[in-house]
Amino acid sequence: QVHLAESGGGLVQPGGSLRLSCVAAGSRFSAYSMAWYRQAPGKQRELVAWITNRGTSTNYAGSVKGRFSISRDNPTNTLHLQMNSLKPEDTAVYYCNLWPALRDYWGQGTQVTVSS
Repeated sequence: QVHLAESGGGLVQPGGSLRLSCVAAGSRFSAYSMAWYRQAPGKQRELVAWITNRGTSTNYAGSVKGRFSISRDNPTNTLHLQMNSLKPEDTAVYYCNLWPALRDYWGQGTQVTVSS
C-alpha cells in the first residue's frame, strides 16, 4: 500500500510558476509508474502527466505540454510537477496517483488557483 500526500499549491498570477510535490509513504514507490491528475470545478478529473517507475519516460496532456514537467526522486519517494507559464484554465485541484490510477490511493490534493 502507498499513501500519497500532495503539497505546493497556491494562488499565482497568470504566467507564474508553481512546483507541486507528492510524498509517498509506504514501500515500493520505485516500482510504480506515477502521474499527476487535476480536477477543475464542474469537470471530470483528467490526466496531466505521467512518468515511468525509473523516470526514463514521461508523457503530457496536450494542454500542458511544453509548460509542465514531471519528475521523481525515488530515494526520497517524491514526485514533482513543475508548472510554468500558468494559465487561468490550469486552476484545479491537483492529485498524484499511480498510473493508471487506483481508486483507493486518491489523496486530498492541492489547490492551484491561477488568477490576477
